[in-house]
Amino acid sequence: MDYDHLAAQIDALCHGETDTVSLMATFACELHAAHPLSDWTGFYRVVAPELLKIGPYQGGHGCLVIPFSRGVCGAVARTETALIVPDVEAFPGHIACSSSTRSELVLPVWNGAGTLLGVLDLDSNTEAAFTEEDATRLAEILAATFRDAR
Repeated sequence: MDYDHLAAQIDALCHGETDTVSLMATFACELHAAHPLSDWTGFYRVVAPELLKIGPYQGGHGCLVIPFSRGVCGAVARTETALIVPDVEAFPGHIACSSSTRSELVLPVWNGAGTLLGVLDLDSNTEAAFTEEDATRLAEILAATFRDAR
């Protein structure tokens, strides 16, 4: 995965944009096309206290609503800490939005003011599809992209 190219591409497309949904849509599209093992790439937005709703994504359908108390996405929103789940069957409380999902990477998404906007969710039909490098590099690109988001 060429993260330098992805970062440059997203920066070129999103430079100066502050609308959160527009940024999420563009980010999801570019990342989904770039990551060879991501079968579902998208965002869940914080819409109320302790509640996520589906945002822009690429791939098959996703869960519409996820409380902070459930699943990988909820855990990341609740703890504000990224999670790499190599085997979703081994994650207590995993929500199976798709029965084909085998592994997952979820990262918190903040704006520059420190407001949690939501989470970025990557699902793969391949076990152990995501790495620490994926998490680290995507966190950097998210921070730069959503710095001025409103």
